[in-house]
Parts: sequence; structure tokens; C-alpha cells
Amino acid sequence: MLVLVINSGSSSLKYQVRDVAAGIVLTEGLIEKIGVGNGGDGDGEIEGPRDHAEALEQVDAAIHAELGDPELAAVGHRVVHGGERFAKPVLIDNEITRAIERLNPLAPLHNPANVLGIRAISKKWPDLPQVAVFDTAFHRTLPEYAWRYAVPDELYTNHGIRRYGFHGTSHEYVTHRAAALLDLPVDEFDGVIAHLGNGASVTAILGGHSVDTSMGFTPLEGLVMGTRSGDLDPSILVFLGRNGWTPEDIDTMLNRESGLMGLAGNNDMRSVVEASEGGDAKAAMALAVTSYRLAKYIGSYHVAVGGAKALVFTAGIGENSHQFRALVTDRLRALGIELDAGLNRQRSREPRVISTAASVIPVLVVPTDEERAIAEATSAVVHSSIAP
Repeated sequence: MLVLVINSGSSSLKYQVRDVAAGIVLTEGLIEKIGVGNGGDGDGEIEGPRDHAEALEQVDAAIHAELGDPELAAVGHRVVHGGERFAKPVLIDNEITRAIERLNPLAPLHNPANVLGIRAISKKWPDLPQVAVFDTAFHRTLPEYAWRYAVPDELYTNHGIRRYGFHGTSHEYVTHRAAALLDLPVDEFDGVIAHLGNGASVTAILGGHSVDTSMGFTPLEGLVMGTRSGDLDPSILVFLGRNGWTPEDIDTMLNRESGLMGLAGNNDMRSVVEASEGGDAKAAMALAVTSYRLAKYIGSYHVAVGGAKALVFTAGIGENSHQFRALVTDRLRALGIELDAGLNRQRSREPRVISTAASVIPVLVVPTDEERAIAEATSAVVHSSIAP
């Protein structure tokens, strides 16, 4: 079964064609600058495709140039926000598309682009099954005391203000891989998973299910990230508003100018580590703040799951920065965690243990593969929809 996996951004379209049965990628690519003018902010002559439909024509041409005339069985879409309605992947129809569109206010930077991708596929290949796989779905198992904010109830009932969590597709995939590595049934896996990239989140896993996660109403809450602030005193926003900052100013500052960027002037972890090792005090402080915040979450989630059976690092930074993993785990010695320095420095695309035999809690590195998870979920939904 060949599945086209689509991840639509506002001005980009990332794609893969995967053979689900063989578990391999046949081709992949990225179309950028969709609708972007050479004058910036949409002004001037359009540099890339005019819209997602035109971008899809480029994807189609690239797939045929690489694979000939492949028989695609379905399309799987990454959809960032599923709200309270979507707790699992679903087969897309017009009503589902409209339902995703109604969630746009909860993820204004992501869901509108996801819908554009869905509509572009529907127009080009109207008979091809499409499946939506939601970033929030894995976190629908959070207990109410974990997803509630301590604000007036009408904010939840009238506006849907609650904690949703994100990176769910990655956290679910890594949960299964980590359980297999430890030779545990997934429903016996209790652990803490740190998905660390430019966006970062950490999730408490109890019996294979998400019971708490660091991202909340939006992906801004929680950890220090590449350009996002993570947790901060909300009164700061009130203070800034009273001093003339507009909502747009505050949004830009928190989402695009904070995190590693705000602390060190660079949102690339590799560059920040290199600068710190070269004696840059701001970079060193940025790493200290970031590792401290993560260690605090890990400690609290260790309590939330009643004692973690593993600490798992995944995603770009989690998989590749041995320096950052060491900074974080050094702060967790009170939990009996002990890294093996040699294993921690090794690079591999295979799941592996990087702690010593004496470590009370094993520390794992498990590469994530969200596209594979989306393709497998798409295949399962399509097969179930045609089963007799």
C-alpha cells in the first residue's frame, strides 16, 4: 500500500511517499515559498507556487519523475489541532474538513494550512481516500485535573480554553518503540518522553497513555524552545499590554523571538552548544535555563506516573545532541539516573539505551518518525473503512 503523507504549512508543503508494508520511503521532498512574494509579506512577484493546488502539481510531477506512475492508495495528512472532537485518525469527508476548519482559531498558524492541503488533494484526486492524523489526539487521555486551567469555567465552555497538548503522533510512536526496546507490553510502559526539536514538549506516559504533557492550549506552553518562551508569569503579558504592546507584538515576541533565540541570539541548538563550549556566557546561560526547565518537568512527570520505567529522548535535539542530554540528566542524579558517557556520544538511527547498568531509571534514545506513524495510521483507517 503506497501512502502519500502530506504536512502542509502556510507557505510550504512537505511530502513523502511510503510503502507501508515494506516500511520504506520511496520518495520525499519539500515545496517552499507557496504564495510568497519577492517583496515579502506577500508583496511583489510570487517566487514559488501561487497556492497549495499549484504546489501539489509540483509534488505530482516530482513523484512521477522519481517513481513513474505509482498507484497511490491514500493520502495521510498531519493536522495539528483536533480539539476535543478528534481522539483518533479519521477518514476525511466534507463534514470532517469543515470540522477541522472550525478549529482554526485554536491553531491559526497550522490548521488553515492543513485544510488547504486537504482541499488541494480533494480537487486533484477526488476519489483518493484521505485521512487526518491529529497532533492532539494522543493527549485526549489526559485526566481532567491535568487538562483544566484554574480560570472561570465559561472560558472552557464558551471558548474551549483548556490544555490540549501537541506532538502526539511522535509521542505515541516513541511510546511503542520504547516499550518494545524494554521488552514490555505497551500497556505496561510508564515513562517520560522528551520530544526536543525547535518545538519541544515532554509527556508523562502511564500504561502506554498520555496523562500529562507540557504544551497546553497552544504549543507555546511548557519548555524553553528554539524561538518560543515556554512557561512564564501571565502577568508579564498584562504588564506589556499596559505599556503599549499590541497582541500581535506579544505574540511575535513569545513565539518567534524568545527561547534560545531570546537568550542566546540563535535558535539552533548546535550553534548554541558550540558557542557555550567556546566560552560564550549567554549561550551557557541559555543551555542552563533550557536544561533546568526540562529537568523540572521530568522530575514532576516521574511523580505523575508513579515512578518512570524509562526516560526517553527523541526528535532532532533529543536524538542528536549528546551535550544537551548530558546537561539534562546531570540535573536528575537525585532520581538515580546515570549516563554512560560513551553510549551517550554514539550516533545511531536505531533505538538504544545510553544509561549505565547501575542507573535506577534507564535512559533511551528513540528516533521518532512521524511520517511513518501517519502512513501506518492512514493505512489502518482506509483498510477498516473497506473491510466487510
